[in-house]
This record gives sequence, structure tokens and C-alpha cells, in this order.
Amino acid sequence: MSVEIWTIVLVGLSFLAYIYIGWQSRVENSKDFFIAGQGIPSIANGAATAADWMSAASFISMAGLISFLGYDGSIYLMGWTGGYVLLALLLAPYLRKFGKYTVPDFVGDRYYSNIARLVAVVAAIFISLTYVAGQMRGVGIVFSRFLQVDINTGVIIGMVIVGFFSVLGGMKGITWTQVAQYCVLIFAYLIPAIAIAWFLTGNPIPQLAFTFSDIGEKLNQIQVDLGFKQYTEPFVNKSMLDVLFTTIALMVGTAGLPHIIVRFYTVKSVRAARFSAGWALLFIAILYTTAPALSMFARYNLIDSLHNHTVAEVQQLDWATKWEKTKLLGFDDINKDGRLQLTPNKDTNEIKIDPDIIVLSTPEVANLPPWVIGLVAAGGLAAALSTASGLLLVISSSIAHDIYYRIIDSSASEQKRVFVGRIMVGFSLVLAGYFGVNPPGFVSQVVAFAFGLAAASFFPVIFLGIFDKRTNSEGAIAGMLTGLIFTIIYIVGVKFGGMQPWFFGVSPEGIGTLGMLINFAVTLVVSRLTPPPPAEIQALVEDLRSPIIEE
Repeated sequence: MSVEIWTIVLVGLSFLAYIYIGWQSRVENSKDFFIAGQGIPSIANGAATAADWMSAASFISMAGLISFLGYDGSIYLMGWTGGYVLLALLLAPYLRKFGKYTVPDFVGDRYYSNIARLVAVVAAIFISLTYVAGQMRGVGIVFSRFLQVDINTGVIIGMVIVGFFSVLGGMKGITWTQVAQYCVLIFAYLIPAIAIAWFLTGNPIPQLAFTFSDIGEKLNQIQVDLGFKQYTEPFVNKSMLDVLFTTIALMVGTAGLPHIIVRFYTVKSVRAARFSAGWALLFIAILYTTAPALSMFARYNLIDSLHNHTVAEVQQLDWATKWEKTKLLGFDDINKDGRLQLTPNKDTNEIKIDPDIIVLSTPEVANLPPWVIGLVAAGGLAAALSTASGLLLVISSSIAHDIYYRIIDSSASEQKRVFVGRIMVGFSLVLAGYFGVNPPGFVSQVVAFAFGLAAASFFPVIFLGIFDKRTNSEGAIAGMLTGLIFTIIYIVGVKFGGMQPWFFGVSPEGIGTLGMLINFAVTLVVSRLTPPPPAEIQALVEDLRSPIIEE
């Protein structure tokens, strides 16, 4: 069977499984809709957390950025994995003990203020919409290549599938669907990585093949011969300060991501939250330790397949012509010598490669069987849809629970709260679709902006809310607003307004670190200049940090 038929079969089967799970998990009460009834087993919640965490950015785009940035691309590995450890060890158990549905719920109650709750809702929506833009772009890329439909159609198909199990099952449906999606995406990532490692090095374990073979030395030499810096040379594409700031922004941004934090509310106890965090870290590590190897293999194969080949030879490559139709791969024989050259100079470079195609195209470039290529397409969709569903529920719960129920109508019935939540999922889907059609950058770049916003808004108030009982509502509100507004202005100004990165050349992906520091400073100063929190709030914080004794 052809690649397209295999893709239709595997994607179709996976979608049918997601729809079945969503139907079986349909709910009618708000506890099931927003936090899955707090009845998810630890290992299942670990797999769901990993799927929620490993978005289209991890599956589709991260390896592509590492392929293009080389050593400097390790910021995504260090930042995202380190951040998850920070969240699991430092914040998650305390947030689970606090027992609220959402991050804005924690902020509103800890800082005894509906204004603080509203600011947190706005921040959660900003972060989630930015993040979901990357997921919808990933969905569009997969559909446009493997099912030969335009990106807009692909985004709409993805929206319908996500909407089905999100609207019916809420967090319960999303969680069990994400368990299935993790299984799909991890097999889709590992199988081609193992096969390519075997073909290139004779070692089927990608991590060992990457570390103990000479593939790195070969690629370094090829890079030098083509005029690039060595693949493993540090600080070629980013300054040391930018690498540091981006890594920190990704780490602390992870610890402030609302769609990851809410996963720790879906288990029955603090102990179960800790165990699910451990399982999630194991499941995440399987992919994240494979990504550097796949990045190196992919770059090696792409150069070998395209550089210095004639235009006629490249046009005979079925995968190259199909990717060219998506406009994510392009060829232009600038010097008219009949051969295509890959160079570091954009004026002479005759091969244009979008980083987002690296993982998806690698099985085809390596001449793997069509079913493997179809499986990778299904894996990319699983990664994008799993995270998109979690983000949509964050937006839904922020409005339906934190605004409608907690502020507007506290007497609303269970059925009414769930109904409002479902309406908000539908509204969020429309916005997500718009961003999928009009994305503001590469998948990982867009997602990195979301991490910066989370770092600058949520992390300081969550951290201080747990560990500093003197932090009050005035400080939290001022800190969140200052950090969020500063970071948004910097990102939008540099990316879309023509502004130069004025803070020592730090990129928009890394400016969230400065936003976080500003937030911390403003929160602490304002809190000390205004009255302390009420005695009952200070007692609540003391109890929150006390040893946890469970049955």
C-alpha cells in the first residue's frame, strides 16, 4: 500500500479509538468534567501528563530545531525536562494538597481576591491560546503532507476530533484519550529512530548510537566542508546569555503551565500526585533522550540526500516533491549549474528546509516502509491533539469555573456549569482554528512564547503563594500584571513590530526570564509596602507546607 493509504488507515484507526474513548468517558457533573473526578490511577495519569506535555513542539518541532541549531538546540531539552522536575518536586504536591480545580482557583483563594483570580484567568487564556497555536500548526502540517489536503482543511478535521472528546468527556475523556495518544506517539517516535540508528551505526539503541558511534564526527566534518560551524560547537546560533535566559524561561515556564498543573488534581491524593509525576518523567524521558539522536540522524540523511545532487535527481525523489508542494521544502538552482547546494548564506543557499518537517520527513528520507511513515503521521497528530485538548479545557475551566461559577453565579447547578464549560470549549476551538490557519512562527518557537508568558505571570505567584505567607493580594496582582505585560510587549515588539532585542540581545523565547524576575521583585516589594494577608490565609499557607500524612 502507498504512504497515503497507510496514513489514512493508521490515522483513521487512531481517531476512531479517540472517539470511542471520548464517548465511553462522557460525563454530566462538573468534578468529572474539570478534574476527572479525581479518580485517575497514577500510572495512567503519568501517561496522560506525558502526552499533554509532549505536544507538537516536542514530537514535530523540537528535533527539527536541534537539527538546525545543533548544540544550542539543547536549550529545549534542558529547559523542558528540567522544568518538569521543578514542577513535580517543588510545586505539584502543594497545589494538589490545596485541592482546587485550576491555577486561577488557587490564585483567587490564596490571595483572597477576585481581581487576582481575573488576572490569573487572563494570563491562563493568553498562555493557552499561544500554546494551542503551535498545536494547530502541527495538525495542519501533518494533514497537508500525508493526506494531501490543504492546511485549513487539516486544521478543521483536527478541531472536530478534539472537540468531540473534549466536549463530551471533559477532563475525564481527555485523560483517557491522552493515555491512548501517548502509546501512539511514543511508538511512532521510537520505531523510525531505532531503524535509522541501526542503518547508520549498526546499533539499534538511538541513545547509544548517538553517543558511541562516529556519526557526530562525520556530521561535524560535513558541516565544516559546507561552510557551517561544527554541529556540536556551542553558542553558534545564540549567545551564552540568550541560551541561559531561554533555558530558565522554559524551566520556570513549565512549572507555571496551567494545563500541566491541572493534571495533578485528577488523582485521588497527594501521594498519588507524586507517583504520577514520577511515571510522567519516565515516559517523557523516553522521547526526550531519543530526540538528540534523531536530530543528528535526520540532518545527516537530509544533507546526504539533497546536497550536491542534480535538480533532476531530487525531482525523482517522491518524498521531496510531495514536501515541496506543502511549501515547507523548496529548491532553487540559483547559480544555474544544475546542482543544488546547501550553504549557510541565505543568498546562495539553494535548499530551503522548514525545521518543522524534520521528524515527519525522516522516515521517508531514510526509505523506511510506508507503514512507518503513516505511523509517524499518526504520532504527530496524537501529540498535537493531546496537548490541544488539555489547553482547550484550561480555557474552558478558566471561564466556566473561575469566572462564571466563582464570580458571576455561585448557585449554578452542576448541569449548568458543565453546559457553560462545553460552550467555552467550542468557543476556544474556533480561536484555536484561527491560530492554526494563521500561526505566528515555527511550532517550537510559538510554544516557547507560551512558556515565557507562564514564567512571567504564574510561577512567581504560585511559588510565593506556597513558600511566603507574607505575599498578599496587592503584590500578586501587581506582579502578575507587570510581568505579563512586559513580556507580551517585548515578544510582540520583536516578532511583529520590528523592534530590536534591546535587552543584551536576549530573544523573545528567553525574555520570560526577565519578566519573571520583574514579577518577583514587584510582588515582594508591593507586598511589603501594603498590609499583610489575613491571619486565616497565613495559617492556610502554614498548613499547606506542613508534612502531609495520608492514609
